[in-house]
Amino acid sequence: MSSKPAPSIPAPSIVGQGGPDLDLSPVELRAIIEQALLTIGPDARVLAIISDKTRDDNTDILFPFAAEILAARNVAQFDALVAQGTHMPMTETEKRSKIGLPEGSTAPGRIYDHQWNRPEELVTIGELSAEQVTALTGGLLTAAVKVNLNRLLGPGIYDTVLVFGGTVPHEVAGFAGGAKYFFPGVAGPDLTHATHWLGALASIENVIGRVETPTRHMIEAAADFVPARIISLNSVVTRDDNNRLRTHALFAGDVRQAFRRAAEVSRQVHIKYTGRKYKRVVALLDEHYDELWVGGKASYKLGGIIEAGGELIIYAPHLRMISETHGELIEKYGYAPLDRVREMVALSTELQANLAVAAHLAHVSYAGHLDENGHVVSRFRITMASALDEATCARVNLGFMDYHQFRREDYDSDPNTLVVERAGRDLYLEG
Repeated sequence: MSSKPAPSIPAPSIVGQGGPDLDLSPVELRAIIEQALLTIGPDARVLAIISDKTRDDNTDILFPFAAEILAARNVAQFDALVAQGTHMPMTETEKRSKIGLPEGSTAPGRIYDHQWNRPEELVTIGELSAEQVTALTGGLLTAAVKVNLNRLLGPGIYDTVLVFGGTVPHEVAGFAGGAKYFFPGVAGPDLTHATHWLGALASIENVIGRVETPTRHMIEAAADFVPARIISLNSVVTRDDNNRLRTHALFAGDVRQAFRRAAEVSRQVHIKYTGRKYKRVVALLDEHYDELWVGGKASYKLGGIIEAGGELIIYAPHLRMISETHGELIEKYGYAPLDRVREMVALSTELQANLAVAAHLAHVSYAGHLDENGHVVSRFRITMASALDEATCARVNLGFMDYHQFRREDYDSDPNTLVVERAGRDLYLEG
């Protein structure tokens, strides 16, 4: 297998608009989509990469526009692949909702699940050499990594790939969006584990909310191997108090540059500066996160404003498990600061084979510091007021609170406490 990418296909120019104060209408969004798809002609085979239910974006608005435009162009095929990473598949109802398909209507093509851990569902399209990995990651990783991903992205299957997705601060890549929908979105285990562990080694405080990160550089280098032309559709969205979705930006085109245009708007929309740290932060967890594998975003996005020795309370009656996919491993090892997780990885072949889980253990713990005895401990404690039972919380080194006993009014008036609505969506920094 060659370590050089396939010959590049000229990328489409960047189209779109965005800004923190914009509220793009469906008419404006459709016009951007139409312009972005101008180079797709009759008989083309097109694959859409879409996010799963854990991501709140505007795919249900954009996908029908794309389907209508491509049907008018007489494309031969228009299917979708869910970039679910290692998450469990969505139901058929959830998939239809994700792409904005009304009840009783027919999808333009098939909607495929991604099965990251089934070798027969994957294809290797290249390799990042040890020299490349070392250069891309600043020496944090030094071993070669195979570029394997869903077999639908192998040579000769689709001509064009459309990447639909929101751009928000992210703990592993810095910002979600762009090439991240390939790796780890529809990747095999090699890059899934490598990118997560790389994000942990770089440290969450040096990654989240930053565009140019070692992980971003690595996943973009891997995306160069995708043989089809890529048109990346990068949105920036928020929801108001009435749950109305607002689109602040949509940039389409080259997978690198369209992402960066969107990330600049996301930085202004999704990062909140508090000017101080708090002794306690109460996270009213966003309803999209029903397990701690994704609900850990409350810690990722709020840890930067919690004082050493402080507390994060995650209020989430709807959060019912640690992880449907990785729960057994997480409960075996428990959340811990990065230095402690690195020690566990060094001693455990099981964690060495599951570096994405190891990264999650460190990310949720967020950061460590030395206690009075010189031991590395978590910088702040995390208390779960959720559907998790006390024994489960204890196994993973988290505190427990009966969510029935939680009263928001106990915290609202405390000047040393910040209560955050829809926690996990926006990144909070001291400034």
